[in-house]
Amino acid sequence: MKYLPVPDYHMHTPRCNHAVGTVEEYARAALLLGMDEIGMSDHSPMPDGFDEWRMRRSELDGYLDEVHEVKQAYAGRLNVKVGLEADFHPGTENYVKEMLSSHEWDYVIGSVHYIGPLDDRWGFDNPDTLDQWEVRNVEDAYAAYYKLVADSAASGLFDIIGHPDLIKKFGHRPALDSRKVQDAEEAMLVAVKKADVALEVSSAGLRKPVAEAYPHARIIARAAELGIPVSFGSDAHAPGEVGHAMDACLSMLEMCGIKEIATFSGRARHMRPIQRLQDG
Repeated sequence: MKYLPVPDYHMHTPRCNHAVGTVEEYARAALLLGMDEIGMSDHSPMPDGFDEWRMRRSELDGYLDEVHEVKQAYAGRLNVKVGLEADFHPGTENYVKEMLSSHEWDYVIGSVHYIGPLDDRWGFDNPDTLDQWEVRNVEDAYAAYYKLVADSAASGLFDIIGHPDLIKKFGHRPALDSRKVQDAEEAMLVAVKKADVALEVSSAGLRKPVAEAYPHARIIARAAELGIPVSFGSDAHAPGEVGHAMDACLSMLEMCGIKEIATFSGRARHMRPIQRLQDG
């Protein structure tokens, strides 16, 4: 199935220390794919010592300058939105709130990458800590993760909840009938609905060991039942990943009953219909 391209709102720059490509290279890649809108959303600054996988506070102005420069240069051809991916971790909310208030954004993606207290965090999606899965209870890890995602939605800091089941990245999964995990999933979705924020469908998981989009179809179907809006993101860390597997993700959304994609401007949400180009 082929679809009219929708905005890709999740892409990074080298400032996060694990991506390549200039903002203009991402913009050119999007134009080649027929997109009319993208959003840059590099990893935001966090308190000193949080981790090394993000821009420093001193780099934030340079990031914004680069995005605005490309936005102006491509005006009339490509709408470039100014976004950010900010971590949610208990104890850092005030820092994130202050940091976000210091600039104007089109949208902010909230993501959870760590479980546990600040001084003893587990980066569950980091290959360097993969061995932790051998000593962790999978059900407990999923439940803890979904609780943090629910709390991120309730925080009021974010417009989009990023890659909502990132915890499955390396293929570690609880039993399909795990009531504990299903209850945690449901509580997370109820929190997202109550907060009136969007849920991201991310094609990044298709490039990871789990080989499945984030989130899985059960979460998407339940989100559709609850009337939760959905945005699209490739989580591109290189220009060649822009729009990755967009058609597959849109097909899944359509099969789950979702007919629109969320877009943002000045942190206000707008909806765009999902449109097929042709069968195939």
